[in-house]
Amino acid sequence: MDECKNEIKELSLLQRAVENTNEAFVTIDQGHRVLFFNRAAERIFGYSRDEVIGHDLDIIMSPACSRDHRRAVERFVTTRQPKRIGHATELLATRKNGETFPANISFSVAEVDGTMYFTGIVTDLTETKAMQERIIRSERLAALGKMVAEINHEIKNPLMMIGAFAGQLTRKIKDGQSLEKLNIIVEEVARLEDLLKELRELYLPRSLTMEEISVSQLLQEVHDLIENDCDAKRISLSVKMEEERVLIKGDRARLKQVLINVVKNAIEAMEGGGGLCLESRLRGEKVEITIADTGPGIPPEDLERVFEAFYTTKPHGTGLGLGISKSIVEEHPGGSFSVESERGKGTRFKISLPVIQGAD
Repeated sequence: MDECKNEIKELSLLQRAVENTNEAFVTIDQGHRVLFFNRAAERIFGYSRDEVIGHDLDIIMSPACSRDHRRAVERFVTTRQPKRIGHATELLATRKNGETFPANISFSVAEVDGTMYFTGIVTDLTETKAMQERIIRSERLAALGKMVAEINHEIKNPLMMIGAFAGQLTRKIKDGQSLEKLNIIVEEVARLEDLLKELRELYLPRSLTMEEISVSQLLQEVHDLIENDCDAKRISLSVKMEEERVLIKGDRARLKQVLINVVKNAIEAMEGGGGLCLESRLRGEKVEITIADTGPGIPPEDLERVFEAFYTTKPHGTGLGLGISKSIVEEHPGGSFSVESERGKGTRFKISLPVIQGAD
């Protein structure tokens, strides 16, 4: 009797442990029917257990994966020769909403009273892969930063001298053609100096001066700075705030720089007038700041590259502004910067930052 109670207790503890783990546990019988689907499986795949238990495993698998998995189960039942059982495999899995995600899956098998039961343990690798990409990007930026620092050191001083001498000559030379050429030299030197400055912004490490910032105040400041430009270009400007008292921790000057850069791009895109809206909304523990315009939108082939260094569709653009903006936002802990656009319907840039909890 005591042995029976101990076994029941052990089974109960095991079930609770499996139920509360971070990995998805999915158990099927040899007929491919789902028998167990823990909480993590619900969270990772997006299905409730009522939708899955008792049904064919196909419900949570893509057709190709289902076909391969079914053949593997049938082969093992027939031959008892494992191919993937006991090994971990990385693949792309699919959630209920159609979103794919990288996953690590390991398989085990148990035989009870002559029936085979197969369990898949699934780990969502989305965050792991994102972290790996951030590390690789950080290492790449560090290498580029070193190169940019060396280039700046070698070019900056000679460039400044060229600009200064050319500027002095413009005040002495009277010949119109020569003066025009000298003015071009001065303008191009200034452009190159701006380019070097932006390169430093993009690739060299920067220190952030962190402070408490009122999101509504920040948006209002940006509104006041661009209001006259919008009026002059027949652009309707509005600010919408879901909550007035939302505080974030960040570098005020840098974040304002980002917002101004984005709104200036939007203003330039709406040559014939339009609408520009700055909006903030709470999204759980984060605030989402959106800059939306009614301009011509960004073509899909350009949208994929807007954050790439030196990629620009402007005649005189450096192609560094949006890359710098993205870097600044992502250097803030928990910050993200993204863009959505549709031809003929405008563009939306989204900045997401954690709010300071308990601020009201």
